[in-house]
Amino acid sequence: MTNALLNAPMPSASQGQLKRLDSADIDFAGITPRPIDVWLPADYPAKAPYAVVYMHDGQMLYDAEQSWNKTSWEMDEASAKLNQSDEVKPFIVVGVHNAGPSRHSEYFPQKPFESLPASTQTELYKDKRSESEDLFHQRVYSDNYAAFLAKSLKPFIDSKFEVATDRANTFVMGSSMGGLISWYTALEYPEVFGGAACVSTHWPGSFARENNPIPAAFNLYIAEKIMSEPKVKLYFDYGDQTLDAMYPPLQAKVDKMFAELSYPAHLWQTQYFKGKAHTEVAWAERVDIPLRFLLSQ
Repeated sequence: MTNALLNAPMPSASQGQLKRLDSADIDFAGITPRPIDVWLPADYPAKAPYAVVYMHDGQMLYDAEQSWNKTSWEMDEASAKLNQSDEVKPFIVVGVHNAGPSRHSEYFPQKPFESLPASTQTELYKDKRSESEDLFHQRVYSDNYAAFLAKSLKPFIDSKFEVATDRANTFVMGSSMGGLISWYTALEYPEVFGGAACVSTHWPGSFARENNPIPAAFNLYIAEKIMSEPKVKLYFDYGDQTLDAMYPPLQAKVDKMFAELSYPAHLWQTQYFKGKAHTEVAWAERVDIPLRFLLSQ
């Protein structure tokens, strides 16, 4: 599997420039080595130091021709446009490819999962993505992935690129399961990450499951973490079509929790996009909104 991940073709950028990091230079302790593609503005490093947005599912960000479903976030275009404006801090994007079949195990927040009764964990590990494919290809190991981002990749990026290294300029962002691992990483390492953007967050954690215990476990974890310091900026959004149709009632419970705990209003927001589906096309249409929230001057 390692070779398959590392052999992913290099995407092309229609705006700005892309650089693939040499995996041999990076300590991937605890996770499978994989490509990491860094997007830089065309005039880099003219506006240094840059903020950094770490994004999951890196193979889906820039080049539709290289993605599995022939769509992308068009992050190169959105990032170039924002960098050319004065509306946000100058920034770069670090796209970390996912672990392929182990994506669900890598992105599922580990501490909430392990807070569930052992019998419940056992049942969840039996869940299927389809009749022929397991949902979890191994045990949940997102603590390793979050630690990699905070303790290995960030110091490497700090040393190789002209970036601001403080938490106020360091963010994490993703969609679906990538939305889950975004808030989890930021709340596990609030001294490193100043905020997270969670797009079409997959609050069910699984799929068709009656009396699903997962959302409540997520909310208990979040409720405890957001009362601590330092506080992080948190952006959530959702549509109401395809997989996103599952999210409105679950996001409403999250929003109610933030309001009841009096989390500072300027540090969180939720956006609802009526009629929008769970697709890269939908995320590309609105990606500037979470970026503006995280990177506002």
